[in-house]
Amino acid sequence: MAATFSLFFCSDPRHAHLYTQPLRNPVLNPFRAFSTTSLPPKPAHPLLLVHEFDNLKFSPVYSSPHSSSSEPYLNDPQRTGGFLCSEESKKLQILQNFRYSHEVVSGSLFVRVMEAEEINATVGLLSESFAESMFVPFGYVRFLAFLVNQYLIERRDLIPHMATLIGFYRGEDGEEELAGTVEVSFNNQGANASPPTPTPPKDSPYICNMSVKKQLRRRGIGWHLLKACEELISQMSCTSRDVYLHCRMIDTAPLKLYTKAGYSPVKTDSIFFLLIFQPRKHLMCKRLSILKDHSEVDIANPDEEFPS
Repeated sequence: MAATFSLFFCSDPRHAHLYTQPLRNPVLNPFRAFSTTSLPPKPAHPLLLVHEFDNLKFSPVYSSPHSSSSEPYLNDPQRTGGFLCSEESKKLQILQNFRYSHEVVSGSLFVRVMEAEEINATVGLLSESFAESMFVPFGYVRFLAFLVNQYLIERRDLIPHMATLIGFYRGEDGEEELAGTVEVSFNNQGANASPPTPTPPKDSPYICNMSVKKQLRRRGIGWHLLKACEELISQMSCTSRDVYLHCRMIDTAPLKLYTKAGYSPVKTDSIFFLLIFQPRKHLMCKRLSILKDHSEVDIANPDEEFPS
């Protein structure tokens, strides 16, 4: 994981890299990230519902990363007209036009904002990553997919105050595939209602739910998803230049990566979290430089990638 899941999907680049947080905090409690009206009645144990999703299929169908959006945000009547002020419309335009690309090991990575028709593919990637990081049986991925799908739909309504980015990897054979995803919120309007502890400031940019496809790890993809978030935050002219993310203390590789990227722990969970069988987490912060040119963003490619 690369950023703590906020379903609670957090910052943990080692696993499927959901770790730089989360789907409103699924890591601690997959239900508290959602409103009670968006979920069916909660059973005695959430995983008892798994059998109800046996027929759930993933359809990782996504458009070419180089194609134009078939459903651009600015043409969505729910996001325009009287609903958006001029500043929000400007930010929607930035999100629609955002592109980040860089060479990685044995190929290249292309990052942009997730489109509506790509939710299914993103759900599949996040669900498998979350299941791996939590050591739950693979059979429960279907249920996790239900939760993640609800979360992504709910969060997408908060654009342009947050965005879900997806990265496409193109190998030396020219084939393209969905390689990773990460979520970033820009202000308190896009912040998670139930963020993981230690709680980050809601008015500051926050990175979470980073995930890299298992077969494509150790190629620098997680690093560049992080850098893409930082570049987008700079373009969105956030009021705060302090960017936050979470990293579990047990995840030494992600911690090393975040430290190398310039993030430092500012708060840490109490040791009493161990009494409730929850891994302690660092809240990490980095102050972004004021860039005159977006090309100045540090995109150095580290040798290490989130390990398996």
